[in-house]
Amino acid sequence: MIPSQFDYVRVSTVDEAVAALAEHGEDAKILAGGHSLLPIMKLRLAVPTVLIDISGVEELNYVRVDGDHVAIGAATRHHDLEKSEVAQAEVPLLPHVAARVGDPQVRHRGTLGGTVAHCDPASDLPTALLALGATVVVAGPGGRREIPITEFFLGFFETAMEEGELIVELRVPRTGAGGWGYEKFTRRENDWPIVAAAAVHLPDGSVGVALANMGGVVLKAAAVEAALAEGKSIEEAAELAAEGTSPSSDMHADVEYRSHLARLLTKRALKVAAGETEASTAESTAA
Repeated sequence: MIPSQFDYVRVSTVDEAVAALAEHGEDAKILAGGHSLLPIMKLRLAVPTVLIDISGVEELNYVRVDGDHVAIGAATRHHDLEKSEVAQAEVPLLPHVAARVGDPQVRHRGTLGGTVAHCDPASDLPTALLALGATVVVAGPGGRREIPITEFFLGFFETAMEEGELIVELRVPRTGAGGWGYEKFTRRENDWPIVAAAAVHLPDGSVGVALANMGGVVLKAAAVEAALAEGKSIEEAAELAAEGTSPSSDMHADVEYRSHLARLLTKRALKVAAGETEASTAESTAA
């Protein structure tokens, strides 16, 4: 449970971070909150020789309105997102989900960019961002570029970032008073979801739906979205939640049970988003 030896570099700007990544190459890792990276380093599943600490880069810590979007700096901590008045007014799904990540210690250290870059299929906030149709902004030696979140998660712990790049911003459509819901099933309160479902009414009139822990990455519930667009009822659409997914079987749930949870939680999230019912008060209750 002791990580391998590494060097530590602390930077104060994005340019310094990009330069440090260029200098140290693929052996370097970005350190923000550390709640995703440090545990796998202790298990030696990741063995970087250099950690580049961006926790002090103030230009990456913000939540602000930018046109039709809310722009969120990659180093914004979950707690700050949860308490942000801008986020609560303009994209309330995100602060709601941020408040359900881990415990207070995790939320005061973990960052939005970090959890997206980690690309864990059981992550709460990436699921919400996927439902919202967010855009990931990365910076690297060639400057900045935008990646639709639907193209960002490539596989288990694998993203579309190229060598030398880091996430600098997440851009999310302003949903305002549009309905939304987030339902997750856990063994313990605030634990990683065994399955979770996010649903949100988007500015273009469509409904975004995404699932956690139903494959190697967080997934769009494409069949559900298509059914809703065709005018199907919530009940009819939710029955399609497991289509196109590849859930695993482990000590917590088998494939059949995860598929059941996907259908159940999607229906609940859609009903909450539609204002037909209130959000579940217990995260560990499933029928």
